Amino acid sequence: MADVAANPAARDAKTRSQSLSVSLQRRPNLIRAAAVILFFVLWEIFGRDMNPLFMTYPSAIAKAAWEVTVSGELLHATLASAVPFLIGLFISIFGGILIGVLIGQFWYFEYTLDPFINALYAIPRIALVPLIMLWAGLETSGKVSILVSIAIFPVIINTYAGIKDVRGSLLEIGRAYCATDTQLFLKIILPAAVPYIMAGIRLCVGLAIIGIVVAEFFTSISGLGGMIIHYSNSFSTAKVFVPIIVIGILGVAMTQAVMSIEKRLSRWRRLERERLG
Repeated sequence: MADVAANPAARDAKTRSQSLSVSLQRRPNLIRAAAVILFFVLWEIFGRDMNPLFMTYPSAIAKAAWEVTVSGELLHATLASAVPFLIGLFISIFGGILIGVLIGQFWYFEYTLDPFINALYAIPRIALVPLIMLWAGLETSGKVSILVSIAIFPVIINTYAGIKDVRGSLLEIGRAYCATDTQLFLKIILPAAVPYIMAGIRLCVGLAIIGIVVAEFFTSISGLGGMIIHYSNSFSTAKVFVPIIVIGILGVAMTQAVMSIEKRLSRWRRLERERLG
């Protein structure tokens, strides 16, 4: 430390290093973009030396993506997956929030539904797929049912946890000001539970994407999941990666959208942390 303090050049180098670190920390998207670019460059280099039957590389995937896009197959598959996905996601989010609120607010719902929620959550959903196919069929209703059975539980559990986590002191203050039960719920309990609910929705989005692909594997083989099955069976490895990458991009985009909504709804928490910090 004494050498650094005595040496102006070393001190300047340390200052520049710290400034660079702070600058990069304030630009997370730059680091993310660099990491993604590096990943694809390494994949391109090493992927060319692998057996094309088992692995491919980004330029071959880009060529395959262009072919399935020009033919209209990719757009048709994406739209075929979008309808059951959006329906199932809507049911999972709003149904999960409703159930979570009910079991969090009313003890009789909690005691009645808790055994069923725990049992269904513990059962591997893949084991229920044959039954769901028998009950709901192989078309949209079957896909939606499979998706909801996979994606709804994080929303239920997180909503319940958020409601139960509200500090008693906040409720006591509300009651001291003669707030009704409805006002306590809307003004204190629900805003405090928003971060938990949004975390559950983020998990729900990822599981919903998994759910729609699983549903398309087992029901009528269509959509993006159907593309994966079709090209896997024909050993078209490059084309297999096209729907996989599309699914990944959609997942990242939707997760980022949910995080943006969460920041808007939880702005008061960030301001509170900044004030206390």
